[in-house]
Amino acid sequence: MSEAPQRGGRGRPSRSKTPAASRVDPARLAAFEVLKAVRVDQAYTNLVLPAVLREHGLAGRDAAFVTELASGTLRRRATYDAVLAACTDRPLRKVEAKVLDALRLGTHQLLSMRVPAHAAISTTVDLVRDRVGSGAGGFANAVLRRVAEHDLTTWIGLVAPDPRVSPSRFAEVAYSHPQWVVDELRRAVGDLELHDLLAADNVAPRVTLVARPGRARREELPGEPTAYSPYGVVLDSGDPGALDAVREGRAGVQDEGSQLVALALAAASVTGQDRTWLDLCAGPGGKAALLAALAAERDAGLVASERQHHRSRLVARALAGSPGVLGVVTADGAHPAYRRGGFDRVLVDAPCTGLGALRRRPEARWRRKPDDLLALVLLQRSLVEAALDLTRPGGVVLYATCSPVLAETSGVVQSVLQQRPDAELEDAAGLLPQVPDAAGPLPGTLQLWPHRHGTDAMFLALLRKV
Repeated sequence: MSEAPQRGGRGRPSRSKTPAASRVDPARLAAFEVLKAVRVDQAYTNLVLPAVLREHGLAGRDAAFVTELASGTLRRRATYDAVLAACTDRPLRKVEAKVLDALRLGTHQLLSMRVPAHAAISTTVDLVRDRVGSGAGGFANAVLRRVAEHDLTTWIGLVAPDPRVSPSRFAEVAYSHPQWVVDELRRAVGDLELHDLLAADNVAPRVTLVARPGRARREELPGEPTAYSPYGVVLDSGDPGALDAVREGRAGVQDEGSQLVALALAAASVTGQDRTWLDLCAGPGGKAALLAALAAERDAGLVASERQHHRSRLVARALAGSPGVLGVVTADGAHPAYRRGGFDRVLVDAPCTGLGALRRRPEARWRRKPDDLLALVLLQRSLVEAALDLTRPGGVVLYATCSPVLAETSGVVQSVLQQRPDAELEDAAGLLPQVPDAAGPLPGTLQLWPHRHGTDAMFLALLRKV
C-alpha cells in the first residue's frame, strides 16, 4: 500500500489522492498526514493543517475534528505513549513510525474525544491497513482494544509513577510535558499551581480576534469580549478568515496576551516627544499591527523590523492599510542599522523557547531542548541592549517573551541591568491594572498565565532609558 504523501515544506503538503476504493475516513487520513508532516518534515501544525484540510476538501465540523485530533494527539503524546507501551508486546521504538502515529490518533479518540470506541478502533484499523498493510492492521486492532479497556484517568493511575516518589516523572506522564520542561515550569510557577498550568497547556485555545483601533470596532466581530483587552473577542465558531474585517486587515487573529503586550507598551509614560515607535522583532506582524493602530491615534508612527526576509513580508502584509506605519525593515535587531537614540518606545518581543504557548503550538514541547536555552538567552540579552541603544533618554523599552522560564525572564532583565547603568526597571504593574494576579518574578514585572488568565504565558518588563 502507498505511504502518506511527502511534504514539500513546513506548511505545504504535496498533492495526493486517496484510492477510490479506500475505506479510510478522510478526516482521520488528514490528521494522519499532519502527524507525518510534523514528524518527518519538522512541519508546524498550525501551518500544515490548513493545507491538508484544503487538499481533502474538509471544512466546518470536519475541519474542527481534524484540528482537535491532530493537535490533541501531539499535545498528549507522552501520556499516550505510556499507555500504548503497556498495551503492546514490543518496545514502541520497534513499532513502525506510521503505525505508531495511527495508534496515537486512535488512543486520543478513545481517551480524550467523544468518539465511540468501535468507531475509533475500526477507523484507525482501516487507516493502518490502507497505509501500511493488513498485518499491521491486525496489530493495531489488538492494541487499541486493550487501550479501550480503561478511561484516561484510570490509565494514568496505572502507568504514571507515584507522584510522591517522582513528582517530575509523574507530571511528565500524566500531563505530557518533557521532564526538563516540567522542572522549568515548576521553578517559574511553584508547586501549588504546577499541575493547573500543565493541564491548561493541554486544553486547545479558543480563537481570539483583535479589532485594530481606528480601523475596526470590537462590536463588528462575533464572539464574547475578552476579559482584559478592550479590543479582543473570543470567537464562538467559524472561520475567522471569512470575516470582512479580518480579510481587510482591520482585525486579526491574536491571543489576548499578545494584545496586552502592545497595550502595555502604549500605556507606558515617556518624557518629551512621543512620535516614533519601533517593533524590533516584528514577525509575523500581529503585535506590530496593533501597535501601529495605537500609534496612529496619537499621531505617532511605527517602524517594524524583522531579520528574516520572508517574515518581514508577513509583517508588511499585516501592516498593509494601517495609517501608523513609518516603514518595514529587514534587519538584524541585535545589530541594528538605525539611528541610535531615535525612538521613543521600543518593543522587544524576543525569540524564546515558546514554553508559554504550548497549548497553541502542540509540537513545540517535543522540539525544544534544554541546550536551546543558552543561545536564546544570549540573543535576548543582545536584543534588549540593542533596543536600549536605539531608545532616547526618557523613552522606554518593553521586553516581552512568550515564556515563563526564569532564565529568559528575570535572568535576562537582571543581566541587562547589571551591564547597563543607563537603564532602570520601571514598575509595570500600572500598565495593565485590569489584569489580576499578574506579578512577575522580579518586582515591577508582569507574568501572564494560561491557567490564571486564559492567555499565553507572556512575560513583560519595562525598562526606561536614563
